[in-house]
Amino acid sequence: MIYHIPYDTEMSKELLGKYIGKHKQYVARSARPLMDAYINKYPIFLAPPKMDGKPDNRIAVNYAKYITDTFNGFFCGIPVKVDTEDETVSEYIEMLDAENDGDNLNAEVSKLADICGSSWEMYYNKEDGETGITYLSDLEAFMLCDDSILERPLFFVRYYKDEDGNEYGSYSDNKIVRHFWYEGGEYHFEDDEHIHGFGYVPAVEYLSNDERMGLFESALPAINAYNKALSEKANDVDYFADAYLKVIGASVDDDDTFHIRRTRVVNFDGDISEGNYPIVEFMEKPSSDETQEHLLDRLKTDIFVTSMVANISDENFGTASGIALRYKLEAMSNLFVSKARRFTSSMIERYKIIFSSPVAQMHGVPKDAWKYLDIHFTPNYPANVESEATVAKNLEGIVSKETQLKVLSVVDNVKDEVERLEAEQIPSVVDNMYGYNETTMATE
Repeated sequence: MIYHIPYDTEMSKELLGKYIGKHKQYVARSARPLMDAYINKYPIFLAPPKMDGKPDNRIAVNYAKYITDTFNGFFCGIPVKVDTEDETVSEYIEMLDAENDGDNLNAEVSKLADICGSSWEMYYNKEDGETGITYLSDLEAFMLCDDSILERPLFFVRYYKDEDGNEYGSYSDNKIVRHFWYEGGEYHFEDDEHIHGFGYVPAVEYLSNDERMGLFESALPAINAYNKALSEKANDVDYFADAYLKVIGASVDDDDTFHIRRTRVVNFDGDISEGNYPIVEFMEKPSSDETQEHLLDRLKTDIFVTSMVANISDENFGTASGIALRYKLEAMSNLFVSKARRFTSSMIERYKIIFSSPVAQMHGVPKDAWKYLDIHFTPNYPANVESEATVAKNLEGIVSKETQLKVLSVVDNVKDEVERLEAEQIPSVVDNMYGYNETTMATE
């Protein structure tokens, strides 16, 4: 979440307290319910208990987590590629990824953005002097930007509570980091300020969409309704399993009831020749199973349609292939394209901030190297290697070798694969120059 303040505003205890209060209201209203849904904390578990000992099942199917993890695997299950022609910059980015677990970092930032609509990366100086990168959820961090159309970052605020419930945090501007704590009804700043060395506020927001909506936020009412309907269905099953025994035409005292429950035998004296015999049967509650099943099916369909994420566990999903599979994934592919654009902008901003530090320049990275980065996201479609090989073969002589190899999901690095192909062809070329090949060698 970002908030807007005048460009010349200075940080103060009052300003900090005001916007942390605003952010806590936003978290309680919007972000926390989404995170609770992801970790399987649904309203069904907080509903008031049933009275008089009636069945009270609380069942939640965690579609929020399923939708998030499915799309996150589709979005960045294949690691993000950052390419540049500058070998020095490429080596520095590889080092950053190795030290900060880059693939996992990207996946976590993406997942948190899908849950709450946005997430954060924060940059800092590690003990060894290198640049560190960490991810934060929208529940614990926000940015104060200026109120111009450019929305230039002014202060990045992060706060948290320790195990004892004490609140701490820090804020950063484009020069310093300063820590604070909450005590006695107000915030207090530490005396020391630390220069972070970056040329900008050292944090970047990652958005799933411009509206900052969680991936399953629109489907959350349907998920809650599904959990309620499923729990009531389980209650009905318990009702049927614990049905009442109805006895008409005979008197049953407590001893008889105990005997019936213990021996499961009902025996009454009397003349049944004239049809005057007791009626003993279970009272059955009217069944609404068909209606309940129809509601559950409808809600399940609406959950995936509203979230625009494919239900890949559906039994009919695996039977599709080729073009049909692409059509099934079309809505999710559109989400992928939209999110990839926003994440590309944020990752460019990431490297703009990191390259502005003296640490990067000590590694020989120019400040403006971020302008020449090529960031590529690859959708994680189910692989159909046979179909891909056919397409690649048909492209022979029509497109370049690199474009031809890009079709194949088994090829991780196209440039390296082209170099290996060229290296394998060199001996054959030399042999042909001197008239040697497998056929002539066999005849000799």
